[in-house]
Amino acid sequence: MKIKTKFSMIAMAAMLMMQGCGAKQENYDRLLDPNKPITLEIWTYYNGTQKAAFDGLVTEFNETVGAEKGIVVEAYSQGNVNDLIQKVEESAEKKVGAGEIPDIFAAYADTAYKVDKLGLVASIDQYMTEEELASYRDEYMSEGRIGEDGSLKIFPIAKSTELMMLNKTDWDRFAEAAGASLDELNTLEGVTKVAREYYEWTDSLTPQPNDGKAFFGRDAMANYMIIGSRQLGKEIFAVEGDQVTLNLDREIFKKLWDNYYIPYIRGYFTAQGRFRSDDAKTGDLIALVGSSSGAAYFPKEVAVSDVESYPIESVLAAAPMFADGEKIAVQQGAGMVVSRSDAAHEYASVVFLKWFTEEDRNIEFSLASGYLPVKKAANDFETIKKVMDSHEELASAEMIDVVEVAEKQLNEVELYTTKAFEGGNDARSLLDTSMQDLAKADREQVKAKLAQGLSLDEAAAEFETEAYFDAWFTSLTQQMQEIVKK
Repeated sequence: MKIKTKFSMIAMAAMLMMQGCGAKQENYDRLLDPNKPITLEIWTYYNGTQKAAFDGLVTEFNETVGAEKGIVVEAYSQGNVNDLIQKVEESAEKKVGAGEIPDIFAAYADTAYKVDKLGLVASIDQYMTEEELASYRDEYMSEGRIGEDGSLKIFPIAKSTELMMLNKTDWDRFAEAAGASLDELNTLEGVTKVAREYYEWTDSLTPQPNDGKAFFGRDAMANYMIIGSRQLGKEIFAVEGDQVTLNLDREIFKKLWDNYYIPYIRGYFTAQGRFRSDDAKTGDLIALVGSSSGAAYFPKEVAVSDVESYPIESVLAAAPMFADGEKIAVQQGAGMVVSRSDAAHEYASVVFLKWFTEEDRNIEFSLASGYLPVKKAANDFETIKKVMDSHEELASAEMIDVVEVAEKQLNEVELYTTKAFEGGNDARSLLDTSMQDLAKADREQVKAKLAQGLSLDEAAAEFETEAYFDAWFTSLTQQMQEIVKK
């Protein structure tokens, strides 16, 4: 339950707000009273180890800085990301049965943009000094500046990117037999080539024709489309203010098609479980691209059946990119949005977020959760190693590898994420499902034709024509134009 601010406190807050961004922290501190603590409610989508790490730091804050200043933080996981988005939007729109919007909630830019349009998001700049603002990575701060005024509306607390994850045990068997090299997996074209070779090799191990196994899968198709297009020179959603320019380039999308849809219908790629790490665990694939924050879920064994399994080693690498494209990787991970209320609650929220992202503490959270720290000084692996040495209990060997590989990638490529716009969630959802759903459906048709005795080339032929691609691309373009026009 929020502690409501008295009229005198509101008046003081208004006076402080008029002082602008240069207002000193000690002035805002007058709004806090340890004898009358303010309670802040936070909604996240963290689960498992991430939730445990976050909750542990919330407890630490409440027992230290929170107790000193009069701030009590209560954190609640709302399920997965989609569950959180739904609950935040229902609260913002005051739908029947929805709870009050929390003081702080985790959000991606499109959700924050939508809630901001309702006038429910606080500007964070006023509660931070220029030095504090400059201490965070520029890309992360840029992502958080939404709305017409360009003020900071999303506070970065932890970020992630995509990595390649590989079952090294089964890879080594294949590589020795087929002469494949890990270097081939540096490019998307190389992944497609190796996936075909893996399918053909596994097919050769049995007398049954066309029963080869898939090599590769990916979790976020929207990332593949958005980042792939950006690597090849086109920004799918070019956003300026409230205006969105749609750039769907046929040649680029044909390349995206040839390096996902075609290998998918042929059985070289797959997507069976909820996440590709699920497919790695069942042996349905041995390589995947997924979020660095989910790398801890890559399996340590493959289950052959309900009663039989075998241990595997894994290896991490940078996400593959198009051979002739720019070196660009996805920037992802929700930030924290502070709800507009009164200066006391807003300032208390920022006090917690600044505390949470202090270098050593943010690194601790990163090591325990698989996310990456957000400050410039913390994005250095030598600095991270020092924190590791003093907190050996925080991170597993796997998590240390995740952070090291991800940090290396961040330092060698340009990070990119789309800017927020009206309909952004729907547009991303379409990119997630359009090619993937068609590939799944057509793969089933290919399998049916294989069962009838056709060769793989014959079974896939009707789906590999220019006309078939153009039909899909035209449909995608029309659907996307409708979303952007709304």
